[in-house]
Amino acid sequence: MRKNNRDSLPDEFKTIEEAANFWDTHSLADYENFQRDMQFEVELKSEKNYFAVERDLSVYIDKLAYIRGVLPETLVNLWLKEKILEDRNKVACA
Repeated sequence: MRKNNRDSLPDEFKTIEEAANFWDTHSLADYENFQRDMQFEVELKSEKNYFAVERDLSVYIDKLAYIRGVLPETLVNLWLKEKILEDRNKVACA
């Protein structure tokens, strides 16, 4: 959409759905002169669960993670996700 051919920006949207419908069909790039810098804080919370791992497995995981360039936690999480998806697929097919 060209700037000189854009729809006027409503002063206010009555609902979130109305705003969503507008932005689904319009480009924010066409309304740059209405944009302003904002500052806000975000608090990300993550939950960690700890599980005991045999020492030999832990050493092996550390080595493989280093070789692959990821944290051991990342590698273990990827493996667990893969295994859980495999099991879900097996259960769903049964």
